[in-house]
Amino acid sequence: MKDFFEGDIRTHRERMLAGDLYISDDPELIARAARAARLADLYHRQTVSGDSAARGWLEDLIGDLGDGVVIRPPLRVDYGDRISIGPRTFVNFNLTALDVARITIGCDCQIGPNVQLLTPTHPVDPAMRHKLESAQPIVIGDNVWIGGGAIVCPGVKIGENSVIGAGAVVVRDVPANVVAAGNPARVIRHIESDDAS
Repeated sequence: MKDFFEGDIRTHRERMLAGDLYISDDPELIARAARAARLADLYHRQTVSGDSAARGWLEDLIGDLGDGVVIRPPLRVDYGDRISIGPRTFVNFNLTALDVARITIGCDCQIGPNVQLLTPTHPVDPAMRHKLESAQPIVIGDNVWIGGGAIVCPGVKIGENSVIGAGAVVVRDVPANVVAAGNPARVIRHIESDDAS
């Protein structure tokens, strides 16, 4: 394979943090991912057993965890430390948050079961994609509701108060105060101040 990094003295983690192409099976990154998997497993097992220490494992795993955040395990992350979750956000079972790039979730959000937040992306060229990846951040505004099974793709921003329908595939930005649904997700209506449906 061509040396894509000739003259670049950065580590693969430094390239990843910069949003540039990097090699994902670099030993440093594998070790960091293994740490995250252990912490997620400990959080899961201690939550299931009713151990009050479970919250401590979650705090060690997630980079910035606001007050009153509830995350129902199981939880899957790449690293965990690139995730920020605002106060009072509720995350239902089986969140997959691939935080190669930063994932920011605002306050008072509701995340349904089996939601996927996916920041990594790969080159389309088959000779490159098996080894190289990069990522784009995901930003979810305050008071957003993401329905079960929705997928949020790399680089997407979801505006405050918006609702993402169950099973939606969000491939482009969603403005504030709307309902978006479908595959690919599109805005289907605006939310009014007294909207109960």
